[in-house]
Amino acid sequence: MTRPWRGAVTALAACAVLAAAGCGGSSSKDDGGTTATAAPGRTQVVAGDGAAAAFDPQAVYKNDSEGVVTILAAESGGQGGLGSGFVISDTGEIATNAHVVTTGEGASIHKASEVFVRFGDGNQVSGTIVGFDPFSDVALVRVAPQGLTLRPLTLGSIDDVTVGEPVAAIGSPFGEEQSLSVGVISATDRSIESLTGFATVGALQTDAAINSGNSGGPLLDGRGRVLGINSQIRSSSGSGSGVGFAVPVDVVKRSLDQLRETGTVEYPYLGVSTSEVYPQLNAYYHLGTDHGAWIQVVVPGGPGDKAGLRAGTTRSTFQEQPWREGGDIITKVGDQDVRTDTDLARALEDKAPGDEVRMTIVRGGKTEVVPVTLGTRPLQSPRG
Repeated sequence: MTRPWRGAVTALAACAVLAAAGCGGSSSKDDGGTTATAAPGRTQVVAGDGAAAAFDPQAVYKNDSEGVVTILAAESGGQGGLGSGFVISDTGEIATNAHVVTTGEGASIHKASEVFVRFGDGNQVSGTIVGFDPFSDVALVRVAPQGLTLRPLTLGSIDDVTVGEPVAAIGSPFGEEQSLSVGVISATDRSIESLTGFATVGALQTDAAINSGNSGGPLLDGRGRVLGINSQIRSSSGSGSGVGFAVPVDVVKRSLDQLRETGTVEYPYLGVSTSEVYPQLNAYYHLGTDHGAWIQVVVPGGPGDKAGLRAGTTRSTFQEQPWREGGDIITKVGDQDVRTDTDLARALEDKAPGDEVRMTIVRGGKTEVVPVTLGTRPLQSPRG
């Protein structure tokens, strides 16, 4: 949706992580590949079993474009916008971005008044918003399948995604429907902002052209499997600049499963803001560990606060960055090591509100274990 395509100028999320963005779902894995010599205009991929297959954008488009739709969302008063989506079942389910079918952010976010879905064959029908996940920017729309030719796309997995892998994006940039762009995976495991101020981790970065109106469309691998939902670009002009981001498909699966069941999605909440520890930071502040998530802020009354986790209090500067000294450093959640903020998020992603986790922390140079009962993530990220 273009309103005017919120998220188009969204910067990367800050280093602080307030809670884990959940990932979930499972799918069969395929052998990974490595790049080899190919005919001009194509990227040769050697599959794990030794069989060679060329990345063929024409074939991907021919096979999958029928499953990509344009979504028009309308608000009372005539306002609205346009985005993309894709069919995921023959019962009329369509996946898209939450920001395509909603208005507002945080606690003020709400569904669009009406949604219409336009197919590549010219059919345009009313859709129902089953639910939306503002934390991961995923929404589920349903249309009545009668009279429609539905081409569900296959949801892949990010387990074997590698930097440099060729990908294709299909959507409606600037309203130009059924448009194809190609590129590669530029990076994995990025952190991007959601509609609530919390971070979505594990995002895919691509240089495939993504512009206003591409939101909600699929990012596809060479076999036509969905690797993610195109969601944001980083740009100073509002147009594509080769730095686009897609919500990873494993996160999408988790959201869709809950949206089907209840129409909403819940995420666990720790209620702390952390910064990544690295060796030079440890040496300067004598932290007692050269890795982990250093707590800078604890939300008053939040799960971390109730468990006794401590934030830094003394403000100082190192390497031109502000820090709060004295906080706990989380180095493990259960048996999972925490070396970065993303590790902390991933360690919590399969948890649910109400679960108790045992966190290993370094406090004053000494190691302790603190049990924490996770809460439910609020719609608006508290400011520390």
